[in-house]
Formats: sequence, C-alpha cells, structure tokens
Amino acid sequence: MQRFTLSLLLFLGLGCLQLHAQSYNPSEIKLNLEKLNTVGTVLYIAAHPDDENTRLLTYLSKEKHLRTCYLSLNRGEGGQNLIGKEQGAALGIIRTNELLQARKIDGAEQYFTRAIDFGYSKSPEETFTFWNHDSVLADVVYIIRLLQPDVIITRFPTTGEGGHGHHTASAILASEAFKMAADPKYFPEQLKSLKPWQAKTLYWNTFNFGNNNTQRDDQLKTDVGFFNTWWGKGCGEIAAQSRSQHKSQGFGVEIIRGSMLEYLKNIDGDTSCSTLFCKSDFSWNSVIGAETIKTLCETALAKFDMKNPASILPDLLRIHDELNKIQDKQWKKQKIKETEQLILACAGLWFDATSNQPYVTQADSINIKLSSIVYSQIPTTIESISYLPFSDTSMSTKLEYNKIWSLEKSFVVPKSIPYSIHYWLKNKPESGRYVLDSQSMIEKPVNDAVFSVSVNVKISDHTLTFNLPVRYKWIDPVEGERYRTTCVVPPVAVNFNENVCLLINNKPGNLKLTVRSLSKSFTGKIKLDVPAGYKASPSEFEATALLKNERLIFNATIQQDAKADFDQSKTNQHLQVSILPSNTEAYSLQEIIYEHIPYQYYFKPSEVKIVPLQLQTSSSKIGYIEGAGDEVMQCLQNAGYNISVLKEENLSNDNLSNYSVIIAGVRAYNTNDWLMGYKNKLMDFVSSGGTYIVQYNTNNNLGKLDNNIGPYPFKISRKRVTDEYAEMRFSEANSIVLNKPNKINADDFKGWVQERGIYFAEEIDPKYQTPLSCNDKGESPLNGSLIIAQSGKGHFVYTGLAFFRQLPAGVSGAYRLFSNLIALPSGQVK
Repeated sequence: MQRFTLSLLLFLGLGCLQLHAQSYNPSEIKLNLEKLNTVGTVLYIAAHPDDENTRLLTYLSKEKHLRTCYLSLNRGEGGQNLIGKEQGAALGIIRTNELLQARKIDGAEQYFTRAIDFGYSKSPEETFTFWNHDSVLADVVYIIRLLQPDVIITRFPTTGEGGHGHHTASAILASEAFKMAADPKYFPEQLKSLKPWQAKTLYWNTFNFGNNNTQRDDQLKTDVGFFNTWWGKGCGEIAAQSRSQHKSQGFGVEIIRGSMLEYLKNIDGDTSCSTLFCKSDFSWNSVIGAETIKTLCETALAKFDMKNPASILPDLLRIHDELNKIQDKQWKKQKIKETEQLILACAGLWFDATSNQPYVTQADSINIKLSSIVYSQIPTTIESISYLPFSDTSMSTKLEYNKIWSLEKSFVVPKSIPYSIHYWLKNKPESGRYVLDSQSMIEKPVNDAVFSVSVNVKISDHTLTFNLPVRYKWIDPVEGERYRTTCVVPPVAVNFNENVCLLINNKPGNLKLTVRSLSKSFTGKIKLDVPAGYKASPSEFEATALLKNERLIFNATIQQDAKADFDQSKTNQHLQVSILPSNTEAYSLQEIIYEHIPYQYYFKPSEVKIVPLQLQTSSSKIGYIEGAGDEVMQCLQNAGYNISVLKEENLSNDNLSNYSVIIAGVRAYNTNDWLMGYKNKLMDFVSSGGTYIVQYNTNNNLGKLDNNIGPYPFKISRKRVTDEYAEMRFSEANSIVLNKPNKINADDFKGWVQERGIYFAEEIDPKYQTPLSCNDKGESPLNGSLIIAQSGKGHFVYTGLAFFRQLPAGVSGAYRLFSNLIALPSGQVK
C-alpha cells in the first residue's frame, strides 16, 4: 500500500438571466442592439458535431441578426479522437463542449436530441434500428415547437448524397418534423408546455465537398461573405475560427475571405421564394402589440454613443417594461433576455460568484464569494441575494462607481444535492438513445450550474434579477485567471489502472486501484464484488481518515474458480465496487482537460471487465510509434508484451534491429508528419527480418497518403464494414496469421464492438496476402481489412480492423489475432 498527497456570454436560466462572462465592447453592444430589433429564428439541423455549416450560421446570426440555432442529433460519441484517448461517452463530452465553444464564436445556440452516435452507418434504415425513429422524431418535433423557427435548414438531403446513414436520417427526421410539429395529434403530451408550430419553409443547404457536388444554378444563392466593420472581421474569419473548435476531429480550416455563395434548395413549405427570406418580416411589426418596442429600439440604435453606452439605459429600461406587456411568450422571453444583457453592458455592471474549491461533497462546507463593480455613474443598488440552494439575504447596498464590492458566506452542502453527472449520462442508455428523466431536458445542451447566486439589483428605478453560476477561480502561472464550474462529487473515487482484467491461460489477473478522497476526510472500506466463478484477493480495502485529494494505491488479483468452466465467449462479466459501511455504488473519476474546452469531470460506475483468455504470445521486443487516440500499446503491455515508445529521435538514432516488431498506432502517419521520412529505414528493418504493423490511417484532410507506405503499392480507401456482427470469412485459411501461435476461428470474431474495421486497403498489389474477407449486408466482399506481405526476411502488415476499439473493450479474439501478427517473425506467410 502506498500513501501520498498531491498537494459573459449570457443565457437564460430558470426565470432570470444567468451570467457566465460579461462583455462591454461597444461594437458588440451596437450589434446586439440590432439583434434586439430583429424578430426571427432559423433552425439548422444535421446529425453530428462538425456537420454544421459555420459560414451560414455566422451569416444568419451576426449579419442578419436572427436567432440562429443548431440541432445536432447526437454528440459524436462514435467518432475517432485526434487529440487524446477518450472514446465513447468521454469523447461525446469533448465534442459537446467543442460545439459550445464554436457557438460562442459564431453566435448561434446549440441543441441535441437523445440519439447516440453508434458509429458509421451506411443507411438511414440501419440508423433508425438503433435510434428508434419515433423517439428521435419526437425530440426534433419538441425542439421545433420550443424554438418556433421561421425557417428550417438541413445540411443533408433525404436521398442519400450525404453518405453517412446518420446524415440521411437527420434530413428524413427534419422533413417529417417540419409538418408534424404543426399537427397537435402528434406527440400531444408536448402540448402541456408547448404549442404546435409550422415553420414557413424547409431548405436543404446543398454542398460541394469531396467528389460530391450537389449545388445547382437553379438553387437559391446567398452571398454570406460579408465584412462587418463593427466586428472588424469577415464571415469567413469568424466561421473558420468556429469550425476550428472541432479539434478532436482535426477540423482546423483555412480562413476564406471575400464573397462566398451558399446554395439552398427549397424542400417544403413556401416553394415560391427566390430568396432565402422572401416573405418573412423580421421586424417588430410581426409581433402584435410591439409598436412601442419597435420605436424604442430604433431610438436606442440612433442614440447609441460608443463613448457613453450608458446614455441609452433609459430606453433599454423602457423596452424591458414594454416587453413584459406583450402576449407573445416566445419573443417576450427571448427579448427580455437580450435586453437584460444590454442593460448590464451599458451600465458597466459586472458580477462574479466564485467558490473556494473546484468540487465539494455532500455535507462538506463551501465558501461562496459574490463580487460586483459598476463602471458607470448609473445609480445601482443590490437589494437582495439568494444563494441557491441555500438561503436568502436581504440587504440594501449601493455600489460605488469603479469600486469593487464583495460578500462572502459559507454553507453546508445538503445531502439532497445530486452528483454533477452530465444529465444525459445519469441513466443507463438504451442501445442507441440516452434515457432522460424528462424530455424537457433537451432544452439545454449541458447541465445548469449546481450552485448559483440570484441577485436582485435596482438600476435607476428598475429592479432586475440576475442568476450567476458559482465557479471556482484559480490563477494559472502561465494562463493567468481561470474558471471552471464548481461540482458536487462522490466522497471517494475508485479508479482502476485498466478497464479490463485479462486472465490469461487460467492464470490470475492483476489489478491496481487508486482510492482518492474527494471529501475533507474519508473513512470506509472499498469492497470488490466479483461475478460468480471468480475470486478477488483481497476483496476489501480499508481507508482511514483519508484527507481531501489524498490517494491510496492497492493491488489485487482476480482468479477464476478452479471448479468453474472456462468460457471465453462470456463477454459481459464485470467486477463492481461498493463503498462500506454505506453499501453504495462507487464511482470512478476521469478528468478531461484540454485548453480549448472547459475543465470536465466525468463520473461513471467503478468497474472492470473480466476477460478469461486463452492466448499464446511471443517474446518479441516491440517498438510502438504512437498515433492519435488509441490505447493499443497499453492493452498489449497488459497482455505481457515488452513495448517501448518510439519517437522521431528513436527512429533517427536507434538501431531498429534491437526490435523484432514495430507497430504504428492509429493514424500515426496522419499525426506525425515526420514518419514518412523514415520509410526507407523502416523498410530496411522489414527486409532484415522485422515485422512492421501499421494500423489504420486516413487519406483525407488529416494528411494525404500515397500508396507508398509499404514495400509494395496499395491505397487507403474510405471503405469499411460497420456491422460488428458481419461474417468474417477466411480467404486463406492456411495463412500463418490465422493459425500460429493461436488458432483463429469464428468465435474470435464474437463480441466485437461498433464495427469490424475502417479505412480498408484497396488496389492491393498481388504480393500482399489478404487472409480475411467481410462485408456489410447487401455489399460486395472487401478483402482489405488485413494485408500482409513478406519483404526480404520480414513482414509488412496494414490493418483497418478496429483493434483500437476491440482491445480496450476486452474482446478476446482481437487479442489472439493481434498476437499472431506480432508473432510473424517466427514463421513465413504462406
């Protein structure tokens, strides 16, 4: 046992304005005044994070001043990860926050449905078998009724030109929801809080990317290449910055300046339009009883003085009064929010609510500091403060010009406060959908802050309420002042060194677990609960007075009961962890830290998959060239292999004959631009008797690869087999890789997850052996999932098989097949 210590964008909250960061830029105030004077909404619908057209979103939001919203049907959980090793739900958290960062730049709002990205799909029919068509359709209808858009735009067509089955499904759902949202007989349970809504027009935003040009001269054309002198930027600059937030997908893009045409095809609704908004009135004239608001907005725009923004405060306060009188609930709510943003900015009023720690547990204490300053001479008084979910404070404090005011209070966190688990991950999901406590949860892209401070402020003679999320503030020695949301966490986190425990050839498997106190002091027992037929030794560990952030490291072995039958086909046997004496479920904690998104805590039940495995391995010394987002090296080390990381300096200076096998990680050629420069040295390594195994790479914007990475030509295609149950046929059953040292059979391809493989080889030189063949239903067989060639005394391997998913998921057959590839130096390919 070891023991050690490791030492204002604004959005609407529940009934009041919630502040995250506040801007006083006069240019932004001016443009937001124009937005206040514009009454119109556009909803853009597609399937994934990164599907949205940020040029069109930027144009609609920042040039046309429309309320612009993007509905991504899923959160991108099934994609790959260029910047780290997160997959599945953790990747979904990253991509969700990348979308939110993009929306901060292009000015649009972000929404999601309950659908899960289960990986590449080749048809909408397959997609709907996972998502459940009606359930996701209900979410799309809900969002339309919630936002009441004038125009709906899809990124993809219903006819399949978008390629991905998710893309086509998003267009089908948008087309159906366009009409159903207006019909009260569809999803009538939504009408308790919403009302039917018919958008005027449904457009398809046609595209020209890759070899697929769907743009035509007879389609509507809109030039989005504006340059806004108030921003000092053009649409292309803003859109590129927004697009480049999708860093996990490698979607950094070039800035396009000047004229840019977007093409739109009218799909449904008013099909007589020759321009995007031909019959839409986006002025206050379209809202009953808003005549005075229109006049006041025009007056505020005319009077606005960049050097004295406070001069229009009387007009803004009158607008606020008039908004409360109109009957249109949708625009009342939206425009009150926008008006309050402008009041804060023009008054120069700043608020901040911070905690003394980034996370707390139930029954812990928390100190909350409220700070404020006013940068104008406008009379401003704080009348009352509510600390949610704690208590209220009545007061009358007049803020003095340009002098910071603050108030600190301490509270005990109620035991009723739930843990800060991302709301879509709270319940166990179904196969293709998240299970939410209420459909209304999709109104928000992420959780509300668990702690907040509600402040009643009197500005001149008007009292407004502002809701501030409580955040932890710290000073980074490099970056300076930083913030992250304060969270409620379990009292202890139990993390295992691996998600899988391999029991190789009936031998015990070793586990290392780290117990980390997240409370001020934790005392209790950690109990390992194993499935029938297994034994954990020891099965309990004790922690006494473990201080906050202090860790204990324990080791355990998992052994199969000698009397139990060995069954390698059992794929869902898990060790689970409970906390005693409370006998509650234990959670693991993953901290997701990247500079371009907010700091994220990801909690999930603490468990380990137990995998009994019959595996013969070789004593090869392996060098591993790391790529992007894969855990293959760590998985192979857990299987007993001796592996060293090879960096550029190693390839440049080391004698590669010290290794019998070199493995290139996922997308190693895409992420290491120096790797192609060592092709000759790697081929010499092969000729001298080594084996070089290259896992999948892409041949797209992440890096163009020619057909020259192996000893003989082949090309990397976009072909794949997405059905993880697809039959694997042995084209060359006598191949050594299917027979030694592990005899591969059909059972080794059971229990695979998400897909068989991606980016298969094609145009393969006859010198390569292609021992496997597979295909999705209704398609021709593909033989490029695994290609092997002997060159000199050694072997070259390229594989698109998804080992990067299968090994971390504990798929026994994937371990056996990869071990045969590693063992190639011991035999010839026949």
